[in-house]
Amino acid sequence: MRIRSLLLIAATISLIFSGTITNAFAGKGANTKAIAEVASGKRTTANAAWWGFDAEDATDTLQAAIDSGAKKVIVPYMGQPWIVRPIKLHGNLELVFQPGVLVLAKAGEFHGGGDSLIRAEDVSDITIRGYGATLRMRKKDYQQPPYEKAEWRMGVRIVGCQRVNILGLRVESSGGDGIYIGSSGKNRWCTDITIRDCVCHDNHRQGISVISAENLLVENCILSGTDGTAPEAGIDLEPDSPDERLMNCVVRNCVMEDNSGHGILVYLKPLTAESEPVSVRFENCLTRMGKPGMTADDFTDPQMRGWAGMAVGTARDDGPQGLIEFINCTSENTGKEGAKIFDKSAKSVKVRFVDCNWRNSWVARHQDYGGPRPAVFFHLRRPEIVTAPGGVEFVNCHLYYDAIGPALDYVDDHGGHDLQDVTGQITLHRQHKVPNQLGDEANRVQLQLIEVEK
Repeated sequence: MRIRSLLLIAATISLIFSGTITNAFAGKGANTKAIAEVASGKRTTANAAWWGFDAEDATDTLQAAIDSGAKKVIVPYMGQPWIVRPIKLHGNLELVFQPGVLVLAKAGEFHGGGDSLIRAEDVSDITIRGYGATLRMRKKDYQQPPYEKAEWRMGVRIVGCQRVNILGLRVESSGGDGIYIGSSGKNRWCTDITIRDCVCHDNHRQGISVISAENLLVENCILSGTDGTAPEAGIDLEPDSPDERLMNCVVRNCVMEDNSGHGILVYLKPLTAESEPVSVRFENCLTRMGKPGMTADDFTDPQMRGWAGMAVGTARDDGPQGLIEFINCTSENTGKEGAKIFDKSAKSVKVRFVDCNWRNSWVARHQDYGGPRPAVFFHLRRPEIVTAPGGVEFVNCHLYYDAIGPALDYVDDHGGHDLQDVTGQITLHRQHKVPNQLGDEANRVQLQLIEVEK
């Protein structure tokens, strides 16, 4: 047996020096036989613990398993966290975290502003599966010295990639976004991305950020507790440059809860008329503060935050064409508005709300804000880029509003720009009849309001 073991070790060493094993790390307690079989191609599924497990720093173990050439790498439950520094993925990989696994960012590391827990760049065909598993960073550490201020320490960072599935993961307490989907210098958008059954909680900037994507599906996810630096949204679709895109992006059956910013934000300022048309659809989504069944009277914390449930902003006159749809979506107990449309031109991308509901807006105090508090709000702030605000359709929507002021309002900070192309039908359920202020209907505001007294 001793001779056989020596032969296996010798074979492993030979593979290492021949270049068959690209990462020569094998820690204490390594299974050299299994490692050699992975290197030779005899095994296509590997267990990360075969490379040894170091409870103080498991980075080299996990990275060696990922780099081993195995098509599938299983990260087993070890009874204690996998404590790691930044981990990099390659293509043609299925990475499976067993139930109960905690991948924990190592304390004192991640000083680089863009250091992310797991990242993939310019690679294809990746599945990250983690039902019952958690990826956790140390947000509070990164928000104070000796860490420099940054908002890009992501939980999972995917840039310039194709055919990526992120399934069943809980990603929490990152120094940026829970999950980030964006471009690289080589590939200006990600393609064919699915994020399903994930929870992104207590992240610094966003639950999920989508910077540039084509064929994206976010489904059955909970995006909650974002707090740290603006925009602090549940999900934010926001390109950085005109050559990026948001094409065939669908967010379905998701809950955005207790975020310090907007529940949903689509922000298009960098896109121009030369950019690809936008196609974004939200289906059966819920945005809220608090828990189901809460009323406005249940919110008593004067420091509570939260912005609009659904927000679309800054699509310039010479911005992209296309369509942003909200279908059968609900916002309740929102910190500010139920829906907010700001600096969006009627000449660019259209916005459509179909079978949507807004209830109990402005449950957060926002004591420093003295402006209007409508449930649906149109706001023009930048007349230098938007001269024709509007371009919104409402189809069979319902608005529940008990405050004294207008339920719908339009504010032009500088004056002289009438709202245009606002059409459709909203049923307004309220106790007090107060005039709503959307501007002169002669300027193509053809929204039918059906008021129903509660």
